[in-house]
Amino acid sequence: MSQSLRTGAGWVEVITGSMFSGKSEELIRRIRRAQIARQKVQIFKPRVDDRYVADHIVSHSEMKMPSQVVRSAREILDLVEPVTEVVGIDEGQFFDLSLVEVVNTLADRGVRVIVAGLDQDYLGRPFEPMPQLLAVAEYVDKTLAICMQCGAPANRSQRLVAATGRVVVGGSEQYEARCRRCFRPGVERSEG
Repeated sequence: MSQSLRTGAGWVEVITGSMFSGKSEELIRRIRRAQIARQKVQIFKPRVDDRYVADHIVSHSEMKMPSQVVRSAREILDLVEPVTEVVGIDEGQFFDLSLVEVVNTLADRGVRVIVAGLDQDYLGRPFEPMPQLLAVAEYVDKTLAICMQCGAPANRSQRLVAATGRVVVGGSEQYEARCRRCFRPGVERSEG
């Protein structure tokens, strides 16, 4: 489908929440539905996310989908083909603030843009650029995990390893989902 055949304007969808809350699974589900509808789709992920497979977005439940790896958000603009109708971006929190401009530019071109990413860092602080994306998005879904300590709805990611950097890429060996009550910012693994 060419760009001239698109109906209506583009828009931005954001899927956000803690680790293990199903953000990447939901992104993959939406992309698959677009593909079933025969829409031209492109998927991107940041180079820093090397946890599972380099050229796929992968959920913690091992759902996966081929993607293009980019070093920066601006690189996405260069790689999106004129016929692309849907752009998926995983791990949005690993990009800089230029991601906001990139998704707005794509949406203004008539592209549906779906971004998944953490809304909070390991200290429970807003994880840029996700708060800015939430502000400009037409659709926002906040996913919740289950607290690994008490079973309550969890919206935070507890870091379990000693590290001070904001970005420490990892899975269940480095993080677990926690609720507000059980979350301990900056405290490693607790026996409970």
